[in-house]
Amino acid sequence: MRIALAEDSTLLRVGLTELLTGRGHQVGTAVDNAADLIAALNGADGGELPDVVVLDNRMPPTFTNEGIRAALTLRRTHPGVGVLVLSQYVETRYAAELLAGTPAGVGYLLKDRVADVGDFLDALTRLARGETVLDPEVVQQLMGASRHRSDLDRLTPRETEVLELMAQGRTNAAVGSTLFLSAGAVEKNITSIFAKLGLQQSPADHRRVLAVLAYLQSA
Repeated sequence: MRIALAEDSTLLRVGLTELLTGRGHQVGTAVDNAADLIAALNGADGGELPDVVVLDNRMPPTFTNEGIRAALTLRRTHPGVGVLVLSQYVETRYAAELLAGTPAGVGYLLKDRVADVGDFLDALTRLARGETVLDPEVVQQLMGASRHRSDLDRLTPRETEVLELMAQGRTNAAVGSTLFLSAGAVEKNITSIFAKLGLQQSPADHRRVLAVLAYLQSA
């Protein structure tokens, strides 16, 4: 994969670069701020764009939300590039906006919770394929920020568990494996979830995940 990095911590930026190149990936851009990252991608030839961009959230000059705002910009200007926000914080407002648009190829992971290198590399691969990758804590906070609590409160505890796993980008098979449910039971729970939330069903798992996320983040 071709990967671009924007991380203001020199140690982390260098460490990620060495990790990724050591695993056979190409890191064409590694900068310490969002502006330089966007400039690099805007100046790149179409064939040289990265497959995935990894951004810290709080970077120079204000150390507030430069990364996730840059992610929103990149989704508009380069929608085919996967974007992973790798942060210590959950910026609920901007994360909701990022996911409510077209969250295919969008990820949001918390640095302190990325405990396995293999899982991190797998997340990048999934993003490059156009999947959605979310830390469970991000999902929890986004669900808590939803204004449609009355609809969510109608879900059974099991349906809530299924919904949370779907919002993390899990397939039906992965949901069933995690919760020890049969394929039929997973389908039954999903059908009930969409009925209670008033969402139109889709035969594609990924689109159903996107619909759930768009609903949860709707204003």
